[in-house]
Amino acid sequence: MNYILAHDLGTTGDKATLFDSQGQACASSFFGYETRYPQPNWAEQDPQDWWWAVCLTTRELLAASDIPMGAVAGISFSGQMQGCVLVDRQCHPLRSAIIWADTRAVDEARRLVEQVGMQPAYHIMGHRLSASYSAAKLLWVRNHQPQIFKETYKVLQAKDFIVARLTGRFVTDYSDASCTNLYDLQARNWSPELLAAAGLEPGRLPELHASTDVVGEVGPGAAGEIGLLAGTPVVVGGGDGACAAAGAGVVEEGSAYNYLGSSAWIGLATRQPVYDPQMRTLTLAALQPDRYCPLGVMQAAGGSYQWLRDTFCLPEKEASARQGVSAYELMDHLAMQSLPGAGGLLFLPYLLGERSPRWNENARGVFFGLSMSHGRAQIVRAVLEGITYNLRVILEAFRQQGVEIPAMRVIGGGAKSAFWRQMMADIYGLPVQAPALLAEATSFGAALAGGIGVGLYKNFDLARELTPVAATALPDPSLKPGYDRMYALFNRAYETFAPLYDEIGESKD
Repeated sequence: MNYILAHDLGTTGDKATLFDSQGQACASSFFGYETRYPQPNWAEQDPQDWWWAVCLTTRELLAASDIPMGAVAGISFSGQMQGCVLVDRQCHPLRSAIIWADTRAVDEARRLVEQVGMQPAYHIMGHRLSASYSAAKLLWVRNHQPQIFKETYKVLQAKDFIVARLTGRFVTDYSDASCTNLYDLQARNWSPELLAAAGLEPGRLPELHASTDVVGEVGPGAAGEIGLLAGTPVVVGGGDGACAAAGAGVVEEGSAYNYLGSSAWIGLATRQPVYDPQMRTLTLAALQPDRYCPLGVMQAAGGSYQWLRDTFCLPEKEASARQGVSAYELMDHLAMQSLPGAGGLLFLPYLLGERSPRWNENARGVFFGLSMSHGRAQIVRAVLEGITYNLRVILEAFRQQGVEIPAMRVIGGGAKSAFWRQMMADIYGLPVQAPALLAEATSFGAALAGGIGVGLYKNFDLARELTPVAATALPDPSLKPGYDRMYALFNRAYETFAPLYDEIGESKD
């Protein structure tokens, strides 16, 4: 039997998963790596950590599953998007990778807006010009580290760095390219207008490919490190947003999904880009050549819950180690001790600024309404509710554009929580569906691209066949009035704090 090896290079680590010729996940392995936050709004990772993670998980996976190297028909990738990985001609990193969560390049993004205009740029690429994207980050390096910029041969994304290490080829796919602020969404090419405005040469950018393209083979040197046969086909795969959509079975118009990871997003499948007149949402290229993925993305979803775990929930972390259960599961049980609405406590989950639809790099986290009557149960529940209110802001932005969403599929690590899924159903006012693949959905999207690329899978229709709904949470009508009131208060709180966010953003300079 032939297998596809899919790697999902996320924010917290790399997950390697083997899928068989029927699209079934057979085994997986995970290895974590560190994110560094050297200054406010900065977030960096070491690309070498990604490479070690890919090598370790591949070797561990093959050894544990007792599957020979020769049975791997191809290797494919999903990866975190919107990064800036600068390498020389030998694919040696010239500095730490500036990852998606980094928003230091506010001045560079502002100058791009002055050069191009926000509306014209949005209609070229389906995205706002923002410090969150690769272009502004690259310009920050040019302005602040000119020698590194001068030595840069190519600017890559996370998965593209691994592909280059394996094959010696500097490539990317349309989905990752569409989240750089340098890509023409409908022309499916690098944008001459945006490159000219940024003063960048197209030669610094990788070669563009469809997600299903075989872009090379595992080279002899890399084969020895990763533990695969030299000559194993390498399929480029896609960005995690596009892979998650396909892996969740969201491949036909009218379907929607919610990804819950360190960041979170609500995404759709469409045949045409969705251009919001208010530029609140964004659109990226899908894995399929005739599809697009309109998205609304928040910065710190699971990241906020992780921060809460590490800051307020040390007893749950310690109990987790003793009992062999997830600390998040114990936190969920704690939150269940609080009534819906968390006793009037609100949490604004803007620990890393915010993307769509707020688009405010200066936004910060807030507990609002805190009193002596609140304990840890209310605080934990308020964080989960605050994340979910913020996701509803994205949902409402799509609804206001006339998009009908009858039900929401939910995937990612956070989707394992039945408690959170029910909370989402109650706050969204929608059925929330958990497909059979939850944590593996992004990896499955990468595996689909890889399997189609090497001829193991026929087409993306397999996504719908293999992702049946395993559980559905229905909204509780009795909770709607209370949650609607808290949701309205959540939005008013943000609007009230918005000018103060700008002031505190200026004070850090």
